[in-house]
Amino acid sequence: MADQEASKINLDNHLLLDQPLLRLPYELLRKNFRSAHFTFEKDSTFVKNLLKETANGSLNGRTTPQDVVKNLDTMLARMRGMKRKLSAYADEETRLHRQVDARVAHLRELSGVHTVDDVKYEAWSRQRLDRLLVDYLLRHGYNASATSLAEERQMVDLVDIDTFVAMSKIRKSLEDRSVQEALAWCNENKKELRRMHSNLEFMLRCQQFIEMRRAGTPAKMAEAIAHAKKHIAPFNDTYTEEVCNMAGLLAHLPDTKQEPYESLYSLERWTKLADVFVEAHNKLLGLPSFPLLHTALSSGLSALKTPACHSSTATSSSRPSHSTSLTTSVCPICSTELNELARNVPYAHHSKSHVEHDLLLLPNGRVYGKDRLEEYAVKAGLPPGQVRDLVTGESFTVDKLKKVFIT
Repeated sequence: MADQEASKINLDNHLLLDQPLLRLPYELLRKNFRSAHFTFEKDSTFVKNLLKETANGSLNGRTTPQDVVKNLDTMLARMRGMKRKLSAYADEETRLHRQVDARVAHLRELSGVHTVDDVKYEAWSRQRLDRLLVDYLLRHGYNASATSLAEERQMVDLVDIDTFVAMSKIRKSLEDRSVQEALAWCNENKKELRRMHSNLEFMLRCQQFIEMRRAGTPAKMAEAIAHAKKHIAPFNDTYTEEVCNMAGLLAHLPDTKQEPYESLYSLERWTKLADVFVEAHNKLLGLPSFPLLHTALSSGLSALKTPACHSSTATSSSRPSHSTSLTTSVCPICSTELNELARNVPYAHHSKSHVEHDLLLLPNGRVYGKDRLEEYAVKAGLPPGQVRDLVTGESFTVDKLKKVFIT
């Protein structure tokens, strides 16, 4: 019964890791709808106003026939442009709906699986691992590898390649010391960033000011002052200290050793800007700030980790070859690849404990089942009447063992 409970799939816990799978397309659909609505309202208002102005001018005789024809051509061109934009928004909406359908179908497959021993669960979990790997690759800029993996596994609609590729382009532009792409992104998402109380746009404007001041020419100095009045001074109530530092920068050259101005001139600010942008981007779209692969790996390591995995005698490298434990050959946490990764991971909370019957206490304080000790003694070639600790490799005579009773 205990084994059946342990192998039963908890759908709620499984879906915790897959929340971004459905959340991102939903956020992108909202964004696409807002953009389409803004385009429609802007262009239709322009056409209505121009039509009204043209009609009134014709009735009053103030508009010549040539001007009427010119205005009609302008309205037609504007409407064609709006149709082209709305067609692009419609195509994007269709693509996002296709993604949602594919992801819902992928998650629905799990509802038909009841235990981890089911063959269907192995295939489903393998595909989820591929999704996590693609997510990890995209977050670290390996876009070509991520795209190839997604296409090879036929799961393009289950991963967010376009979103992360666009993000990596802007991050790369910031690392290459250009703020134009990031400012354009801020302008597209101005309302959402303001609602989030993000300081990304302010930091980008400050970096523009710093680069103008770094140039040091009189023309750039005047441009920097005008830039500060227009884009930095309005934030005085919100970021008072930062605005004062920008003002003080006018009196310090790039080779200054005085803080905070030396740090403001530092080129490391570009890396910080890239990190701030990625954080704002992920928060705006409801994405986790770290790869989902880290979450899955941490959960798995925590579930398998035991105190013996990191004891002073647990690693096979510190034990003689003749005392290698049977447990280290099958314990993932004791392996060379995962042992160090799991060192700082907390132990999992187990609501139910499973212990062996006929427990025996060894003189070193460790407890094992009698059958397991006898089996290991035979495999280790020990003489009759002796047993060996499965972890430390210490040998003891049977008369030194004590029976353990659990009450």
